[in-house]
Amino acid sequence: MTVAVRSFAKINLGLYIGAARADGYHDLRTVYQTIALHDVIRVSVGRGSGIEILCTNKDPRVPLDSSNTCYRIAERVLDELGAKGRLSIEIEKRLPVQGGLGAASSNAVATMVGLERALKKKLSAAARLRIAAEVGSDLPLFLVGGTTLGVGRGEEVYPLADLPSAAMVVVTPEVGVSTPRAFADWDALVESGVELRSAGRPRAAVPTRAGTGPSPVTTQALVSARDHELTRAEASDRLSEVGCVLSAWLSGSPNTGAPAKGGSRAGNLLLDLVRTGIENDFERVVFPQYPELRDIKGELERAGSRYASLSGSGSTLYGLFRSPTDAAKAASRLRKQGLKAVASSTLTRRQYWKKSLVVGR
Repeated sequence: MTVAVRSFAKINLGLYIGAARADGYHDLRTVYQTIALHDVIRVSVGRGSGIEILCTNKDPRVPLDSSNTCYRIAERVLDELGAKGRLSIEIEKRLPVQGGLGAASSNAVATMVGLERALKKKLSAAARLRIAAEVGSDLPLFLVGGTTLGVGRGEEVYPLADLPSAAMVVVTPEVGVSTPRAFADWDALVESGVELRSAGRPRAAVPTRAGTGPSPVTTQALVSARDHELTRAEASDRLSEVGCVLSAWLSGSPNTGAPAKGGSRAGNLLLDLVRTGIENDFERVVFPQYPELRDIKGELERAGSRYASLSGSGSTLYGLFRSPTDAAKAASRLRKQGLKAVASSTLTRRQYWKKSLVVGR
């Protein structure tokens, strides 16, 4: 049986890099947002044993061995379910490699969902999250979808009230950016003593532990890949609390998170994002290494984006626009300049799970 699953990308709405930790990671603070661009993962299980990774596009940067995130998560899923068989995972690449869109992580979670369906067996919600976090820092966000706050090393995720679906343009340069190199460059910048953030930029950490704020997604707060609904204890109280924290972070000042007259909290958060110029810290070290990426951000702004940013450590950049029509015009303009630009949109949590499901057999 072959199961095909859309593997959606993410962008980062701001990314704050904190101090290096004893485990070698950095404390991060970011808002993940799933978007409509995607790869397609096809999972099939037959007689025999072993795991085979195929890439239809034959991109040499996609590993076809046990280092591939799809391979690593498949091993763990088979072991957890006590299942056997010859597993084939075909990756239809549409997303850039080393692009900052979380493609490899999304591919892995899509493999998990597809494998469960192919085997007709289900992991527990706790097992899904545990396995995802073991394989990579940003895998858990793809078990949530929509607008998600990420802290810790990025693996602690808080489902937020979704920002409204927004039109956007995504530009994918040919260059790939190494995330480990970007972190190393950031550490070197910190050690140099350079002032990294303006005085108005918030520096306080988002609370992440019991007793100081909302709990991260754990066994009590998970998305079920079976029914695709978020189940959360005391959801309204915790979402309200973290919404206030997020709003304060975006605006750089105390904020109750209360919606303006006639508006919604989600709409206000998007306006906060646009008005305050929330930043991706990686731009400080990636742009000097790849000045063409800084130029592309400028082109997105000149094309009319309300907010433009590097996603993750890059190299993908994106811009948010007022309407699909504006985004389409901007993408056309950028393509005429020789850039690989495509108009797309962000995905709410409901859209993410509805469209992620099986698209073929």
